[in-house]
Amino acid sequence: MTMIQCISPIDGSVYAERPAMSLEAATEAVARARKAQKAWARRPLEYRVQLVLKGVARLNEMSDEVVPELAHMMGRPVRYGGEYKGFNERSNYVAAIAADALAPLVVENSASFERRIEREPHGVVFVIAPWNYPYMTAINTIAPALMAGNTVVIKHATQTLLVGERMVRAFVEAGVPDDVFVNLFLDHQTTSALIAAGNFNFINFTGSVEGGRSIERAAAGTFAGLGLELGGKDPGYVMEDADLDAAVDTLMDGATYNSGQCCCGIERIYVHESLYDAFVEKSVAWVSNYKLGNPLDPETTLGPMANKRFAKVVREQIADAVSKGAKALVDPKLFPADDGGAYIMPQVLTNVDHSMAFMKDETFGPAVGIMKVKSDAEALELMNDSPYGLTASLWTQDPERAARIGRDIETGTVFMNRADYLDPALCWTGVKETGKGGSLSVLGFQNLTRPKSYHLKKVTK
Repeated sequence: MTMIQCISPIDGSVYAERPAMSLEAATEAVARARKAQKAWARRPLEYRVQLVLKGVARLNEMSDEVVPELAHMMGRPVRYGGEYKGFNERSNYVAAIAADALAPLVVENSASFERRIEREPHGVVFVIAPWNYPYMTAINTIAPALMAGNTVVIKHATQTLLVGERMVRAFVEAGVPDDVFVNLFLDHQTTSALIAAGNFNFINFTGSVEGGRSIERAAAGTFAGLGLELGGKDPGYVMEDADLDAAVDTLMDGATYNSGQCCCGIERIYVHESLYDAFVEKSVAWVSNYKLGNPLDPETTLGPMANKRFAKVVREQIADAVSKGAKALVDPKLFPADDGGAYIMPQVLTNVDHSMAFMKDETFGPAVGIMKVKSDAEALELMNDSPYGLTASLWTQDPERAARIGRDIETGTVFMNRADYLDPALCWTGVKETGKGGSLSVLGFQNLTRPKSYHLKKVTK
C-alpha cells in the first residue's frame, strides 16, 4: 500500500500520512458523488447556500486545531491565525450573490412564448487544491460549486494533506449530505486516470504550470471544463507621485508574507528613478525587521518555507543573480535561524535585470528584485516581459494614469495602491502561462454551471 506523507518543514519529520486510494476505490467514491448530485441540485438554492455557510462556521469552530496544523504542515506562523479572514469573506460574498448570479435570464414571457436561459450545475466538480493557501484557494471553488448544485470531490496537496479531510468533516458535521462533498487521498497516477476516464464534469486546479499541462493532457477528449491557476511573477510599479511609505509597506508585505509563497505575491518591482534610492532603503529596513523561526512560536513573524526543496530554488535563483552582478542587501547576520534548509531569510536584490532567472522565473519565496525605471513606457515593457500574468500593482495618485497603463498590462487583475489581495466581487483570473478560466464573482458561478435554454410555445385558443 502506498502511503502519502506530509513532511513538516519545522523539523523534517513525518507530520501526517494517509494511504493512497486505489483507482477502483476512488472511482466508486466519485460514482457515489455523481449519484448524490441530482438530489442535491433539487434542494432549494437558499437551502444549499445556508448549509455551505454552516460548514464554513463549523470550520471556524475548529481554529484551535486548524491553525497549528497549518504551521506543522506548511510553516505559516500561528500568530497570523490561519486563513479565516479571507476564507469567510469569500464564502459570505458568494453566498450573498448566489441568487442573482444563478437567476434565469428571461428573454420573453408573453401570452405566446416563454423563453429563458437557466444556469444548471455541471455535475461533479473536482478540486485539486494547493498547499500555499490551502483553505482559501479551495473555498474559491468549493463554496460556489456546492451552492450552484454540484457535488464536489477534493484532492489536496500532499504538503497540506489534512486540509481536505478537515474541510469535508466540518461540512458534513454541519449537515451537508454524505457524498455531496468528498475528500480523496490520491497519487498523481490515480488522479490522472480518474480524469482521463471522464469522471468529472469540471476540474479546478491551482498549482504549477507543468501540473496544469498534466491536467490538460489527462482531460483531453473528455470535454470536461477546466479552470487553471498556474504560475506567476507579479510586478509592482512605483511611479514618481506614489505614497512612498504606503508602497514600501504593501509591496514588501506582498513580497514576503507567507514566506513569499503567494500566488499573487510581488516578485519584481520597478521604481521611478526619483524614488528609487529611498524606496530601496526603506524596503531593506522593512524586511530586516522579520523574526525568522519556528512557526509555533507566537513571536515568529516569518516561518520556514513549506519544503526545503522550495527554499533551494530561491537560494539558487539568488546565487545566480548575484553571480551576474546583483546585490543582496539584507544582512544575513540578522537571520541566524536560516539553516540552509526550509528556514530561509528574506532578501532584497538590486542591480537586477531580465537576463536573470530571478527576474523572469517564478521564485515563490521571500525574495524580491527592484529595478530603476525612467518612464511608464519602460515600466510597461518590463512588466509585460514575462510568461505569466496574474496581477500587477500600480502606485500613483492618478487613477486615470493607472487605468491607462493597466489596459496595456498583460494580466488578470490590475491593482492601484494595493497588492496581494483577492477581491471576491471581482473575477480571479490570469493570462498566458498563469492559466485560464476564473473563480469568484458572478463569472465564477457561470464557470461552475452551464446554460440551458427553454423555448416554450404556449397553446392559444
